[in-house]
Amino acid sequence: MRFTDKVALVIGGNSGIGLAAAEGLAAEGAHVFITGRSEKTLAEAEAVVPGSSAFRCDIADPDTLRPALDAIRDRRGRIDVLVVNAGIGLFAPLRDVTPAIWDEVHGVNLRGCFFAIQKALPLMGKGGSIVVTGSIGAVLAIPGNTVYAAAKAGLRALVRIIAVELVGEGIRVNMVSPGPTETPIIYRSGLDEAGIAGLRTMMEDNVPMHRMGTPEEIARSMLFLASDEASFVTGIDMFVDGGSVELR
Repeated sequence: MRFTDKVALVIGGNSGIGLAAAEGLAAEGAHVFITGRSEKTLAEAEAVVPGSSAFRCDIADPDTLRPALDAIRDRRGRIDVLVVNAGIGLFAPLRDVTPAIWDEVHGVNLRGCFFAIQKALPLMGKGGSIVVTGSIGAVLAIPGNTVYAAAKAGLRALVRIIAVELVGEGIRVNMVSPGPTETPIIYRSGLDEAGIAGLRTMMEDNVPMHRMGTPEEIARSMLFLASDEASFVTGIDMFVDGGSVELR
């Protein structure tokens, strides 16, 4: 029960890794608030995460986070754990990338994450922990992944700098970078059914463990970094990827 009476906000907690993190936090005693873009999956998440409250929020528009933050301020007065998990994926070769594609992905995966942290920060204080979902794509040269990789690489730099800025305030900031993981994001990659099947095969073949990870496996690392067990850890990028980076 590492999070007894802690207050946690999971941005993008309505599916996949974020939902697994929200479930884990609640199971260990946290009061969990969840945001996401889909009313349907938010309702589903609220039903499976005990005692949680869900709010519709599009991270690409930071102002839409206000109702969730207002509710946290009114009901609990603070945020102890902030998980920034919202993200979108899109594969496109160099010649097919448009300014609209670039802005859509970066608006969520980089700009949106930055301003979400900025807006939540007034509710955080000494002992607080921020965990951001990155990607091993930030450090791997994967064809067709320029837009997504650039956003996640920027997010990786952002996490390190914010960690430096907040270390004096007693707030830790870390990143977990998953490898190929069984989440709905693969079906929102812009690929057709055959492309998705090919992508899955390619990813599994390139993982030394020869399988994809589960959301729960990624979430366990996030909960470790969010907890006091990691009290002397800040600014790191933890690869949870079946050896995809370190064993290549």
